[in-house]
Parts: sequence; C-alpha cells; structure tokens
Amino acid sequence: MIRLENIHKSFSGLHVLKGISLEIERGEIVSITGPSGAGKTTLLQIMGSLDRPDQGCVMYDGTDITRLSQSQLASFRGQHIGFVFQFHQLLPEFTACENIMIPGLIAGTGMAECEKRAKSLLELLGLGERGEHKPAELSGGEKQRIAVARALMNRPDVILADEPSGSLDSRNRDELHRLIFDLREKMGQTFVIVTHDENLAVLADRRIRIKDGLIE
Repeated sequence: MIRLENIHKSFSGLHVLKGISLEIERGEIVSITGPSGAGKTTLLQIMGSLDRPDQGCVMYDGTDITRLSQSQLASFRGQHIGFVFQFHQLLPEFTACENIMIPGLIAGTGMAECEKRAKSLLELLGLGERGEHKPAELSGGEKQRIAVARALMNRPDVILADEPSGSLDSRNRDELHRLIFDLREKMGQTFVIVTHDENLAVLADRRIRIKDGLIE
C-alpha cells in the first residue's frame, strides 16, 4: 500500500535520513524504533506528506505524493492519512465530539454527517457518554482516544502515530495498545507507529529499527 524508495533528508547540512526504503502492507501494524535523533519522526513526517524528502519517492497505491502540489498534498492528506501525536493536540474550546468532527468539516463533509460519524466513533471507542465534554474534563487516556477517533474521521488508509502512548500512565498505555489492535481487527486499519514503548513495539506485526538514518 505504501512504498518508500531511497528517502534522503538533510537539515542545515546534517544528513538525517540516508536512503530509507520500505513497504507497508494494508492492515499491517508497524512500529518504528531507534534512539533519539535517529530520524524516526522525520521519516514519519515524510511518509505523512508533512515534509518532502530531498531525494526519493513516497508511493501510496502507485501515486507518488512527492510529485503533488501543496494543495494536492493537503487534499490527499485529508482523505488518506490520519495522525495521532504524543500530546493529543485537541482544541480546548471544543467538545470531544466537535474535535473529532474537525477533519471531516475541513474535507467539506456536511455538519450532520460529520456529527453522525463522530458519535459513531465515540461509541466504537467506548466514549459515548463523553462527547459533550471538553478536553479539560477528560482523563489523559480519554483524550488520546479522542485523538484516535479524530484520526479515523475521514476513514484514512493509514494512521501515523508519533509516540501515541508516550504521555500516558501504564494502565492507559495498555488500553491504547488494545485499542490499536481492536481497530485493526474490526476495521482493517493500518498503523505506522513511532515509539520508544518497548511493549508496543514488540506487539506490532513488524518492527523497523532505525539508527543513524538507516534501517538496521
């Protein structure tokens, strides 16, 4: 489904990625691990079209997204890619349900359809009673589940997660791990996860280790 070929990326003369090639299959859960500064997040950002490689290509079902314009990339990203970050990035002034709806509204989906989809996701993730609560009224685990629901809003091909359990305690980390595998079981969802969490890394279908900008 996703193929990266010979990805290179430098910042201010520092060669961060030095020729990464890999493939992600549909429905696969892949963890990306390695020491800090190895290039894990940079690779995830390039895979998610948030940054462009200096060299190489990123293919989604045969489409090379490195050749798309910025407006085309934004549209592609909204339709095909969901993101989950370490610190959930929920907007504090909106309710849980409204936060989930945002990607759908940006994509041009009608308000009623977005709300229906958001409530369905809340139920799926066991948060049906929390939809009208704002982030300050939710636990850390609940906020991260809302972030996952938001990532699922537009039915993306893949969810890219950067340290999704990094800010959670052990109980909430375990719940998030179960949720990821439940979503793959129920929806066939593909996940690519950058993580330092050893428990999550070893549970993945495949583990990719990066060191000094290369796959070990």
